[in-house]
Formats: sequence, structure tokens, C-alpha cells
Amino acid sequence: MAKNIVILNGSPRRKGNTSALVQKFTEGTESVGNKVTEFFLDRMEIHGCKGCFGGHSSRECPCVQKDDMSQIYPAVKACDVVVLATPLYYWNMSGQLRTAIDRLFALEEGDGNLLRGHDRAGALLMAAEGNGFEDVLTYYDHLMTHLNWKNLGHVLAGGNGDIGDILGKAQLEQAYELGKSIQ
Repeated sequence: MAKNIVILNGSPRRKGNTSALVQKFTEGTESVGNKVTEFFLDRMEIHGCKGCFGGHSSRECPCVQKDDMSQIYPAVKACDVVVLATPLYYWNMSGQLRTAIDRLFALEEGDGNLLRGHDRAGALLMAAEGNGFEDVLTYYDHLMTHLNWKNLGHVLAGGNGDIGDILGKAQLEQAYELGKSIQ
């Protein structure tokens, strides 16, 4: 049975190395019949979480803030897999992605938890100039545990400072295979 996959792309570069990983992952997962919805977060208006605990998960837009998260909430509610795609910034995910993750908390508030569990899975795609992925992997692993999502794994592509540095590297094939493995 086909899976519904949401990709939260936290790169500011539309044609950068992270986006190359996303493209190969998408090719792989669509080759086995899965449906992909990608959100390019840098082009969206997403405000930081206010920590107000005013959200209600059952509402169409569960957060009190009205911004482009209203496009993401229904997609995440309906998906089987969430892929976090990001460059490595200061040993963590980009601010664009972290802000969206923080705002997903509204799906845990109020009328029922619509984020944790629900037979969802997650994956991580990362490109970086260096190779210091340890801290972000700790966060990602904790996030998967907290959400009770199956951890499908990650593709970590270091040594990619300039746009296009990733071309021809093994991590692109790894992203394709990770996408293809979701069935």
C-alpha cells in the first residue's frame, strides 16, 4: 500500500545540496508508488512558537497563530512518514526546520494528541560542509523516541560546502535507496 510522505525541507537553497538529497529521496520513494508532499520552508511564512499552550489539535489549524503552518498541519495529520531535510547549521538543524518542528507541538495540544504515534515514521536527510553530525543525531533520535515514530534512518552528507558539491557522491544513492525502502 502506498505511503503518504511529507518532506519538511529546511534549506534556504532551492537547488542546494540538501535539495539534491530530497530530490533523490523523492525519486526513490515515488518509484515504489508513494506520494510525496514537500514543503520548502524558507519560502513560507512561519512564526516561532509562542509557548502559549493555546492550541487545539482537532481544529483545522490547531495553532492560535495564522501563518503558513496551516498548510503543513493537515499534511502531517494525514501522512505516514515525515522526512526532516536540512543543512547542518551550528551542529543542529536549520532555524527554518526547527521553527516548523516547534510549531508541530500544536498537534499535541487540546483535544487529543494527533502527532505522537499513529504508526508514523521519520527520516533525516542532511548535507553539511563538515561532518559534525553527533549533536543533531542525538536530538533527532530523542525526537523520534518522544513522538513514538519508527526511525527509518538518515543520510548524512558531509564535505559539501558549495552548491553542487554533493553531485556524484554516494549519499545521493543512499537517499534514493532510503526513499525506495519505504513500502
